[in-house]
Amino acid sequence: MSTEQTTQRSEEGPRCPLSSGPGPGHGHGSAPVPGASTPYAHYARMDELLALQHPLSPAHTEPGFIIMSQVKELLFKLLHTELTTARDQLSGDRLGDALWTLRRAGRVQQVLLVSWETFSVLSPAEFCEFRDVLGSASGFQSAGYRRLEFLLGNKNPAMTEPHRDTVGYDAVIGQLREPSLYDAALALLARRGLLTPDDGPVRDATVPYREGAEVEEAWREVYRDPVRHQDLHLLAEALMDVADRFARWRYTHLVTVQRMLGAKPGTGGTEGVSWLARISEHRFFPELWSVRSTL
Repeated sequence: MSTEQTTQRSEEGPRCPLSSGPGPGHGHGSAPVPGASTPYAHYARMDELLALQHPLSPAHTEPGFIIMSQVKELLFKLLHTELTTARDQLSGDRLGDALWTLRRAGRVQQVLLVSWETFSVLSPAEFCEFRDVLGSASGFQSAGYRRLEFLLGNKNPAMTEPHRDTVGYDAVIGQLREPSLYDAALALLARRGLLTPDDGPVRDATVPYREGAEVEEAWREVYRDPVRHQDLHLLAEALMDVADRFARWRYTHLVTVQRMLGAKPGTGGTEGVSWLARISEHRFFPELWSVRSTL
């Protein structure tokens, strides 16, 4: 390759699929093919994505409800990807990488939390304009959210039942049987000598997580000497960030439903506010919360 060619390629820079420049099959000066997507739309499958909204009522607010429901499912998928990566990094003793991944996951959680604002501005009258067309549909049936719950350690086999005979059932069952993020964190504490190893070569992953006084004592040791256990202290706080944001997300969900429905039953025949109030009290990684009372 000549020096001139090298200089020209350097000046052009790398081709990015999200850039505004021409992509594969779209040369300089070429006219778009009639009916074809732009390279950007093709790369991200935008045409298919934007064709997935089909309101069932004439209500002007129903498209927004559908779009934001879909946005949340995409964010669940992204968050699941990030937290799975963090879990696997912890299992591979790559704590520094896991901390960086959890940093990214936190940004996704922030977007999820803000997403409730678009629902909270619906007045009861506006929601009632299309609520009936939801039929038995309920966010309680979200396989993506259920997989997140299981990934974080809140495992309950009974919660797989709403997904039986659906396309998401195998993924939900598979998640139930996989180690959780908290499992990976506690296994790391055991490898560092702060916890006794689990009995037996393979832990039953369908059990929510290892719990008890010994787990709390291990975290207490980390918090008592954050200099000696600097990376584990950073992990403890990163996990608390995850749990804190989930607690806020659930509480915001509760308040949003109260604002739209009051004390009426939720969609799909769920208990609505009373059920949301109960689950809003749950905390992921419970020993990280309880240890604070002992420091």
